[in-house]
Amino acid sequence: MDMSIAAMSVSMHQAQAGQDMGIAVLKMAMETAESGPMELLGGMEQSLDPNLGALVDIQA
Repeated sequence: MDMSIAAMSVSMHQAQAGQDMGIAVLKMAMETAESGPMELLGGMEQSLDPNLGALVDIQA
């Protein structure tokens, strides 16, 4: 397999571009995974009512 320098250069750049794309997608996934639970917990804190269930009216 005799590969020209130009063909080898193109092949190496394509491989590098693919690797760079994979790293960028992984970084985005990691950022999403970091912020997701915090947003969920923040939403839960806002929805909690400290007075909910404190008083119960019962009539027989």
